[in-house]
Amino acid sequence: MINPFDTDAFNMTSLTASINLLPNTYGKLEAMNLFPQKSVRTRNIAVEEQNGVLNLLPTQMPGGTSTFEGRTKRKMRSFTIPHIPHDDVILPEEIQGIRAFGTENELEAMANVVTDHLQSMRNKHAITLEHLRMGALKGNILDADGSTLYNLFDEFEITPKTVNFALGTASTDVKKKCLEVLRYIEDNLRGEFMTGVHCLVSPEFFDALTSHSKVKEAYERWEEGAALRNDMRSGFTFGGITFEEYRGQATDPDGNTRRFIASGEGHCFPTGTAESFVTYFAPADFNETVNTLGLPLYAKQCPRKFDRGTELHTQSNPLPLCLRPGVLVKLTAA
Repeated sequence: MINPFDTDAFNMTSLTASINLLPNTYGKLEAMNLFPQKSVRTRNIAVEEQNGVLNLLPTQMPGGTSTFEGRTKRKMRSFTIPHIPHDDVILPEEIQGIRAFGTENELEAMANVVTDHLQSMRNKHAITLEHLRMGALKGNILDADGSTLYNLFDEFEITPKTVNFALGTASTDVKKKCLEVLRYIEDNLRGEFMTGVHCLVSPEFFDALTSHSKVKEAYERWEEGAALRNDMRSGFTFGGITFEEYRGQATDPDGNTRRFIASGEGHCFPTGTAESFVTYFAPADFNETVNTLGLPLYAKQCPRKFDRGTELHTQSNPLPLCLRPGVLVKLTAA
């Protein structure tokens, strides 16, 4: 008997290409392209900081002496990229005697069965990556059980910034609070540029903000009354900050549902930057991938014991980082 999976169509290269082509159906931060991908060849990376400042270059007369890249004081910080494996199994019953939907006698193609499994596995990797990226955006990257992998404020020796918007007080000058956030982020960009400031907030924070007496009138007049006609939770700009309701959540290994943003909180960050956010991807721990550039996802299959089905193995090795944690600002509603 020939193993139907023993073909080039189901080898590591083909399956890895397939799982990376499958659509990512989850991830606000993925849609925003806030954490661009950067492939590396090792499981450990070193982040170098040179005084945390981008310096200006002076003008010179044509033919004059060029400025020289000085050897300023540097700090090296080492990070180990997390390894996230996930396995599944395809049983013979899933292929033998199963007709494709809408047909009378055609057997369902093995490729469709594999794709269904890979899509389900890809979705779990996607929500895991969103969880890691959201942690980086808050300055505290968490594992699935809620334990801390990296506290970026501690790693970069920065005091986290929190601004209390005091939305429960009618007299609060909310616009002034927004300006405080903007100025803090601008100061901590340290020469980096941005196109704006975005803030992902909990539903409770969004409701308190848009119902505050100093904000309500502007909210109702936004885009000629669009707030009264449409669902504005996807983005409302006030005081130079775009506030967006974020409802990301997932179930941890113990079955507990974890919200990515706690009730009554919000998290501000700059958009359009060049070097502030990144997602590193390390290569898989396969013989074939040693010293190769990492891919977002890997997939591989092998027969089960006594050929009682086929095991599917997927893995991702991602580390999203905010390389300038000083630009991250936490907001509280009360």
